[in-house]
Amino acid sequence: MGIKATIRNTLNTTLKKYGYEIIESSQLYEWQKNPCLKPSYSQSDLPEEASDYLQINNPKLQDLQTRYDSFDRQVTAPLVWTDSHVKPEDILYFRGDNAYVWQLRGANMNIMSYALTAYYVKSIDRLGLLEKLEEDNLFGNYTFSIDNKLISRDLLDSIMEIYFLDKHINLSESKDMTVLDIGAGYGRLAYRMTSALANVKEYLCTDGVAVSSFISDYHLRYRGLEEKTSVIPLDEIENTLSNKSVDLAVNIHSFSECSVTAIDWWLSLLEKSKVKYLMVVPNACDHGGTLLQTNDGQDMGKIIESHGYKLIAKEPKYRDPVIQEYAINPTYHYLFQLHED
Repeated sequence: MGIKATIRNTLNTTLKKYGYEIIESSQLYEWQKNPCLKPSYSQSDLPEEASDYLQINNPKLQDLQTRYDSFDRQVTAPLVWTDSHVKPEDILYFRGDNAYVWQLRGANMNIMSYALTAYYVKSIDRLGLLEKLEEDNLFGNYTFSIDNKLISRDLLDSIMEIYFLDKHINLSESKDMTVLDIGAGYGRLAYRMTSALANVKEYLCTDGVAVSSFISDYHLRYRGLEEKTSVIPLDEIENTLSNKSVDLAVNIHSFSECSVTAIDWWLSLLEKSKVKYLMVVPNACDHGGTLLQTNDGQDMGKIIESHGYKLIAKEPKYRDPVIQEYAINPTYHYLFQLHED
């Protein structure tokens, strides 16, 4: 054994006790040598008016912030989304790797995992959504060309969420669906679902964070979806739901970042409004998805069930266990149904 190998093995004996190991750089992929550790965005073109409108000092955003600040603090008190969580550049490049969607940071966020995910989605894509839905790099979005198709985490996640709902509630064939998106972020799923499915009559976006409502309102108008989508500010959501019949509520990576009091408030509202179905996707969960928890370890499943919602479906994001381990952002999809007495 050479002196280099002896030194490496000696060091590794100590380092392995702390979860580290020395590996020759020649054995690593480029994305392993230079991992992305901080928020970032793709250097992409912006629509002409975006730079002026998507600013922290926009009067519309300031008005929304004032209204949200005066709302019930048990609903708006942040677990994750503090005032500094969204940076000014995140407002302009809201589709970058930032508070809304991690695209390059974290486990499996590399080109190989993106390719694996893209081919997996292609294998289940009986409605042809990969061809129907378009992708671009606008607003800082990171895209990858896989099998001559421009893809992103935004696109792939959205398609898989649609297929989960189609499997369990026949989403693509249900007539005149009205969907409520709680914690809609920049309107990712609203854009995808209304573009993919003509039978979705109305898609309502709401959020407990003022800047998210501001961004999603701009984004959905930019995409030309005013007829099917609307963004409901937090202080208007209760009145809005009293005048609408909502078939499905979705919460994608949002309840994970909420306090239990906020989750309880939202579930009370869904129960009162008799929303039949609720889909929840947590940020992460234990292997097997046995616990549905917030980021600080609180059991949100118990809160959901206390309002009459019973779990009717739970599946890994990827049904193949190998892909579930290595594809982008593995988690579980949950579906609850309201059981009225």
